[in-house]
Amino acid sequence: MTREVRAFAVTVLTLAALGVAAGLLWSGLTPRAPYEVTTQGTVLADPSTQALIAADGWFAVITGGLGLLCGGVAWFVGRRFMLAVLLGLCAGGLLAAMLTLWAGSTFTIGAVVVEAAAVPGVKVVPGALRLTASGVLVSWPLLAVGFFGLLEGMHGYRESPLRQPFGGLP
Repeated sequence: MTREVRAFAVTVLTLAALGVAAGLLWSGLTPRAPYEVTTQGTVLADPSTQALIAADGWFAVITGGLGLLCGGVAWFVGRRFMLAVLLGLCAGGLLAAMLTLWAGSTFTIGAVVVEAAAVPGVKVVPGALRLTASGVLVSWPLLAVGFFGLLEGMHGYRESPLRQPFGGLP
């Protein structure tokens, strides 16, 4: 039982570390939405900006790609402890997505350019990264578990006696 717990813990901790790195990558690649400073607070400087949608898209691409990678690597490496690794992919993927969101919205990496939306005499500042579509948080665990299951299903079918109907007779 301890090997299964260890496989689960290693999977979750590995994905958590990848989540922080993914958050820094997300912060570096994603454009920031421009906000203007008013007496009422900050308001979106350009209501037609696509930066908010781009943040969701980049988050989904980065976490989805890492989910596929983690699902494939976990299937090849952790085949002895299938259930523990699969549960680790699910829990670790959720934790990694949350850490990606935290790291990406906390640290600002990359070029932040918002001057194009500025009206003369109005102070425009870059906004913090945030998700407007919270459903993309499940892209990492969903794709990791789905790809793991796909690989296991293909492998199980290849070795199945059902592929040879009638006891292997032609």
